[in-house]
Amino acid sequence: MATTGSSVHAAPAADTLPGKGITVKPVKNPVPEENFQHLLVMRALEKLGYTVQPYKDVDYPTAYMSIASGDATFIASHWNPLHADFYKNAGGDAKLYRAGEYISNAAQGYLIDKKTADQYQITNIAQLQDP
Repeated sequence: MATTGSSVHAAPAADTLPGKGITVKPVKNPVPEENFQHLLVMRALEKLGYTVQPYKDVDYPTAYMSIASGDATFIASHWNPLHADFYKNAGGDAKLYRAGEYISNAAQGYLIDKKTADQYQITNIAQLQDP
């Protein structure tokens, strides 16, 4: 005997959506490879009932300052520790909130293969200044 099952999940009523009546203003850096995560977050917020305005392309320092001042709501690409100074200079935890991550242990900066690093005994970025 075979049985099949299915479940049907009704979408929440519009009046129970957490974002109903709330408008969010995203900002992002114009780096093309970061578009997807912004579009993903924007779409998710729309599904939760938020009114999502079109994003504005700005540089990272401007993005953090805009969010801290209330001129924007979020940026979906915070690279830690690369953006730590932008975050701190915009007011840090007193003005901003960071939560979660899409990808952990992402590489940032200059990358070289191990064979070359071993051959030239490269152990830190300062050595790249030495021709």
